[in-house]
Order: sequence, then C-alpha cells, then structure tokens
Amino acid sequence: MNGAEIRALAGMVDELDYYQLLQVARDAPGSRIRNAYHEASRRFHPDVAREVPSDVRRSIHRIAKRVTEAYSVLRDPRRRNLYDQKLSSVGQHKRLPLVEAQAEAGRKRREAQDGRTPNGRRYYALVRGDLSRGDRASALRNLRMALTFEPDNQFFKDKLDELSKR
Repeated sequence: MNGAEIRALAGMVDELDYYQLLQVARDAPGSRIRNAYHEASRRFHPDVAREVPSDVRRSIHRIAKRVTEAYSVLRDPRRRNLYDQKLSSVGQHKRLPLVEAQAEAGRKRREAQDGRTPNGRRYYALVRGDLSRGDRASALRNLRMALTFEPDNQFFKDKLDELSKR
C-alpha cells in the first residue's frame, strides 16, 4: 500500500467492523481470524513505519491499534458473541461503538475510584483498609492525603463528604 491508500484506510478504519477490518467472513473459524490478524499485523506493524513520513506513520499506528483490538475481541468466543449481538442490533450500515471506547470509559471510572496517581492509589488503598477496620478518623486523614495528590478526583471528594457526614 502506498501512503495515500494507508491514510485513506486510517480515515475510514472506525467505520469498518472487525470482520471487515480483518477481511474475514462473520462465520470464519478462529484459525482463519488468527491468520488474518497475523497478515494484517505484518502489513501494519509499527516497525514498518520507520522510514515513512510522520502522517503515514500515525495512520499505520491507528490501523495497527484497530487490528489488534479486532483480534482481541474476535479470538475470545464470549467477547465475539457479545460483539456479534451488538453488531446485529445496530445494523450493517450504522457505526458500532468501539469496544475500545467502552474499555476506556471503564478504565477511567476505575481510575477515578482507585486513583490516577501512585500516591492517590496508595492513600485510597489505606482508606479502604481503615474503613474495613472501622477506623473512620484514619480513613478521613488518608482520604485528605489522597486528595492532595488528586485534588480534581470527584470520587474522592464525594467519599470525603460521605465520611464527614457520618
């Protein structure tokens, strides 16, 4: 593929479902999906992009990321079944919300609850331990410390309000 074709594919990669991206039939067996993934990952591996212009390199990385995402969903029978159900429910010509976007939302939710920074996570782990022992004063102190490292963490703020009101 030349640079223009790679940029064009990168521009439409979000509109393709995982089967189209890997160029396999929806009823393809796992071995065919694995082979298609290996073919696509060889074609769009980031190491291929060493000597190309930066815009083409970004396009290759974008495609490679989606190829890996497609394979991670289609190789797992449970995730593939769920994906097929979602694909059927949105219709063939509608864009399917990316599994990656859903995973990112879950990751951000977990980060907010557990902390984004190492010290935020460390102090919030102490808060959990304090609460399990029933030591509310220590939990409040550790939660305030967690908030010094993550002052914009709304989950920590809400937890502090909740503990303060008790």
